[in-house]
Amino acid sequence: MNDVGKDSKKNSDQAQPDVSPLELKIDGKKHTFDIDDPALPDWVRKSALASGGFPYADKMPEDEYEETLERLQIELVKMQYWLQDSGASVICLFEGRDAAGKGGTIFSLRQYMNPRSARNVALPKPSETERGQWYFQRYIAHFPTDGEFVTFDRSWYNRAGVEPVLGFCTPEQHEAFLNEVPGFERMIVSDGIHFFKFWLDIGQTMQLKRFHDRRHSPLKYWKFSPIDIEGAKKWDEYTKARDQMLSRTQTALAPWTVVRANDKRRARISVIRRILLSLPYKGRDIDAIGSEDTLIIGSGPEFI
Repeated sequence: MNDVGKDSKKNSDQAQPDVSPLELKIDGKKHTFDIDDPALPDWVRKSALASGGFPYADKMPEDEYEETLERLQIELVKMQYWLQDSGASVICLFEGRDAAGKGGTIFSLRQYMNPRSARNVALPKPSETERGQWYFQRYIAHFPTDGEFVTFDRSWYNRAGVEPVLGFCTPEQHEAFLNEVPGFERMIVSDGIHFFKFWLDIGQTMQLKRFHDRRHSPLKYWKFSPIDIEGAKKWDEYTKARDQMLSRTQTALAPWTVVRANDKRRARISVIRRILLSLPYKGRDIDAIGSEDTLIIGSGPEFI
């Protein structure tokens, strides 16, 4: 390892405290997972892609992915011109467990779009003032104006997933959110905004693999937090919260699009295709977009 690599690894180790090994039960088998061990366990490596019932034995080939992504990104540029000419607007929110691939999907989606009218919103924890506001208020402040395309890397659905599991909201607040959000989203759609809700779904072993990648990569270690590992202990609690969220907030006007995301390449392609196939932009090339992979993308809680 060269000096730069040694320095990066040293900084990575210094930045992250030791984390106790996890004792996990996955698919009925007990496992010990030590995130601090640089060697990825064989049982994780061999079963990660297939975890959670993923339907493919291999990742999408890189050359096929790059070629397909370029075609779709050309269509996204055309779509953005249509937004600006027509005054239409789009909201895409991305939800999923930690390490589900939300950030990378959003990057691929926006990579060649004009940032003046394509914004990503990734809000930090609420300030003292924001905690005293109507819950949806700080999200509404980032909604699009005419011609804008806005993505949310996590959204108001924190109140349905993360917050109740980690104790950041009361059961009453959680229940109130589930009751109120269908009406809130009905107003978004009724106002003419094109509204997409994506849930990126990954298997438990794939999540562990991605946490391990973050922990031991000089380029990705900043993404890793011991809180992630604490969250990994609560897999079943997050599953229960997810299932309740999807069933209670799936509506005809604002349905959930579920994407099986163990393979990041297929997930990104599927998300972009769904958006392009749903918007009536000028010059849309259906052949260039291609058909959806119904093994990867589907609608609502029944697809989980």
